[in-house]
Amino acid sequence: MNLKNQRRHQPELVVYTGPMFGSKTTKMLTDLERASFQGRRVVAFKPKMDERYSSGEIVTHAGLKFEAQNVQTGKEIFDMGQDYDVVGVDEAFMIEGSADALIKLYMMGKMITVSSIQLSASGKVFEEVRDLLPWATKIEVCPAVCVKSGHDAFFTVRKDEGIASEIEVGGSETYEPRAWSCTPFARYTRGID
Repeated sequence: MNLKNQRRHQPELVVYTGPMFGSKTTKMLTDLERASFQGRRVVAFKPKMDERYSSGEIVTHAGLKFEAQNVQTGKEIFDMGQDYDVVGVDEAFMIEGSADALIKLYMMGKMITVSSIQLSASGKVFEEVRDLLPWATKIEVCPAVCVKSGHDAFFTVRKDEGIASEIEVGGSETYEPRAWSCTPFARYTRGID
């Protein structure tokens, strides 16, 4: 038995999650870059609707870049991802069917690495991320810094609460990271003994 090959082909499903500005995408890109250095075939995907910084690259808030395929559905991820050893997906919550596609690729022996917020700005769980988490071999919650208190922020708050859509592409002009005590959600628990 060749242990080197056994380790190399062991499937993984890594999820970096948390609020916006918590360096989730940076950590995912580090995984993809490392896999590339190992000689593994790597492909990355991003939602077609997310063109904040580039349409053909995943770009972090700090400016790190990685070439990516723009997709709308998990089927596209599955179809293209089969030819690669490592599959990365940024903002999986925006891609319908991404969880099913990534779980299937994981079951085929692929390394999957995902960067995505898990909660909307109104506190609703994104189904694609919820469905991935039980299959994850590693989950890292990446806190940002709360803009109000300076504490660790685990939530994303929309600056303009008048926007009705749960999924709205934006950056620091639209969203900010918050600690629990600085979110609108906390007001529901105040006064509970």
